[in-house]
Amino acid sequence: MIVLLFAAIVTVSIILVAFTQMRERARIERARKVTALEDSYNRANRLLCEIPGQYLTNDLKLLLIKRMEETCKDLQALKSSQPVSAWLTDAQQLKKQVMDNEDQRPPVKIDSPEKSSYVKELLQNLFKMIEGMHKAGKIDSATAKKNLKYVLFLVHKTHADLHVFQARDYVKQNQIRKAIHAYHLASTEMGKSRDNPMAMKAVKSFRTRIK
Repeated sequence: MIVLLFAAIVTVSIILVAFTQMRERARIERARKVTALEDSYNRANRLLCEIPGQYLTNDLKLLLIKRMEETCKDLQALKSSQPVSAWLTDAQQLKKQVMDNEDQRPPVKIDSPEKSSYVKELLQNLFKMIEGMHKAGKIDSATAKKNLKYVLFLVHKTHADLHVFQARDYVKQNQIRKAIHAYHLASTEMGKSRDNPMAMKAVKSFRTRIK
């Protein structure tokens, strides 16, 4: 009888320990998911706020907002302690503004190598985000391909914009050779996106200035 009682106590103890461990693992996994989702929301919001206005098309804005909305809904399901409902409301209001073409963002001059590198980093993060959305089945292949191609063009344009700014500065200083070299560099950057009409138009413009 004592042996059976002892065995029952041991069994119950093992079950309680296993149950406690399962709950702890579930708590840790939930916390991990919440942190990852909050990071994802903040990353998309940062890209939306910090990528220069002249680079963000409505399509790119809507992709970022879509990511923010989906993340908010996932956070709500996990009962995050963050003000997720307010985030979602803000994202939905912003989506309406974008769709009504009322979201106007100021352009930013790319006037230093540091600024060019920073914007390039933002665009690379945007590229990875779009790739991730495609792999997760959040957007179709056509949408992904179109936007990834455009973001790649923007990376080249960021470098070109810096060279153009430098070229104009050299012209003001009457350093024509340096200006021509800078326009050549800008043309080379834009030439990397030969299938983009805007890039080819820019290359033609740079070549005209070089002459």
